[in-house]
Amino acid sequence: MAMNDKLDEISARLDEINEALGDPGNARNPDIIKSLMIERKKIQPIAEKYNELKAAYSEKEEAEEILNDRDSDADFRAMAEEQFSSAEETIERLELELKTLLIPKDEDDERNVIVEIRAGTGGEEAALFAALIFRMYQMYCDQHRFVLDVINENPTELGGYKEISFSVSGTDVYSRFKFESGVHRVQRVPETESQGRIQTSAVTVAVLPEATDVEIEIDPKDLQYDVFRSSGAGGQKVNKTSSAVRLTHIPTGMVVECQDERSQYKNKDKALKVLKARLYEQKKAEADTDRATQRKLQVGTGDRSERIRTYNFPQGRVTDHRINMSIYNIEAFVNGDLDEMIDALIAADTAERLRALNANESN
Repeated sequence: MAMNDKLDEISARLDEINEALGDPGNARNPDIIKSLMIERKKIQPIAEKYNELKAAYSEKEEAEEILNDRDSDADFRAMAEEQFSSAEETIERLELELKTLLIPKDEDDERNVIVEIRAGTGGEEAALFAALIFRMYQMYCDQHRFVLDVINENPTELGGYKEISFSVSGTDVYSRFKFESGVHRVQRVPETESQGRIQTSAVTVAVLPEATDVEIEIDPKDLQYDVFRSSGAGGQKVNKTSSAVRLTHIPTGMVVECQDERSQYKNKDKALKVLKARLYEQKKAEADTDRATQRKLQVGTGDRSERIRTYNFPQGRVTDHRINMSIYNIEAFVNGDLDEMIDALIAADTAERLRALNANESN
């Protein structure tokens, strides 16, 4: 479908929505009103931009008429030439903006997320790096007023984490976190190193869009529910009661543990949230082959085994290998200043999607 045909459809649909919102019969049905408002919010910016494009085309046509009129005044022609040039620039800009707006959105972008960080190669240093990555995300969430809630943690005696999982909620959280999935590698002199040698360690990060109860229903018969005492690196956080929860999803063999809360019931709720997120991600990967194909065109695959970023402390540098971008302020970066990198990843992903859209239009 040509872009203008698609834009005409969107413009007509906006008129239908506005008419439906003004219908007194719909006013008594809050579900219909909510659905219409959500749809209008998505398409109104596109329709408004399309109106700007049509106005720019009209200005260009007016200028062409004057330029094609041999009897037109010289001053008029000069003004028309300026108008024509300005309209052409505006049209080029608006067409690019509209193409970007028409790129199919990731339907998960507005979701909250579950993030799982696990220490990989590097022993205790990897666990300390996992703690640093967790702290980095904590500070990033504070900057954006996202709410971070720890679900489960397995700390080490030196203050690191063998693994830690947490939820993040807020506005468009997945859109900001989705490119964090993969292997994060660090090069630095570990605190555990007495001879000053640089060591390379790694952690894996998995970012899962949170699923709703409607999307993922779990039959209680498919769950094995175990309780045990919380474990940890020692100290006051270790519970003496059996409040920790282990859920096993029998059909898939997935196991989720949660021991962060003192309440067994709260731990069970959190574990269920993680299990549903994992099942949702599995369901999407298996069922949506188009999404899998599209992912190959985008920035990275989202595969947690893919090395995505290196944190080089001796050089003060953070490098994202997917877009070959380096930031030479590692201290600010690990203190949560991730926006420059995340914005660049989003821009690169949008550019790839735009290229794919243009390729489809030309075929």
